[in-house]
Amino acid sequence: MRIGDRSMGRVGLGTNRLDNTEENRSFLRAAVAAGLGHIDTAHLYTSGESERAIGEALAPFPDGLVVATKGGYHSSEKLRDEVEQSLESLRIDSIYLYYLHRVSDRPIEDSIGILAELRDERKIRNIGISEVSIGEIDRARQVTDVAAVQNEYSLAERKHDEVVDFCAVEGIPFVPFFPLRGGGKAVREIAAKHGATENQIKLAWLLRRSRVMAPIPGSLSLGHVKENLAATKIELSDEQLDRLEKSGR
Repeated sequence: MRIGDRSMGRVGLGTNRLDNTEENRSFLRAAVAAGLGHIDTAHLYTSGESERAIGEALAPFPDGLVVATKGGYHSSEKLRDEVEQSLESLRIDSIYLYYLHRVSDRPIEDSIGILAELRDERKIRNIGISEVSIGEIDRARQVTDVAAVQNEYSLAERKHDEVVDFCAVEGIPFVPFFPLRGGGKAVREIAAKHGATENQIKLAWLLRRSRVMAPIPGSLSLGHVKENLAATKIELSDEQLDRLEKSGR
């Protein structure tokens, strides 16, 4: 999987519950040492503590580590200020991947235009967008390249099926948040056959669902991170894939 000019593992880490504690900073360092290559955060997560924990634990970031953050959830009016605050919290000079967190108070073209200016100033390197439709992706791409799309998607939440397929055709990484929702008999039985956890099967389904899929399950446990990373080694059969597809609808 590539985002921008970097290659990374297809399973990352969501940090919307990450407080800035020594325990969590140690967890982040251990997760990266275990092979984690993609960490997702946002300006508003845990009132900024998520970004600060990542910065204190990992800056300067190892080569190849993709740290993505987001801003403009409620309004894009302070997007520039939020980028500057994120740079300070993450202890870096340039953010590798920065998402417009939501299309909120102004046309997406205006907000993406601000991010394009910040990219030209080298404050950010790649621009992503979150919770968007195909039409909004197209409008954003009229302004600049879109490096990634982050929408909610899982076995239980399939409203963005068409966006997933669109991103695959266009070669845009699709980063699903809340990727572990759903479950049921099919997941339990297939997990048992593979000697895997149910969450690993949900991730394996996502990875098989699209070649551009890069889920970011949230966790504060090193064991869970290792478990999630190992899901990339699970190969679902066509019959199992079909059963999971039907179970989630």
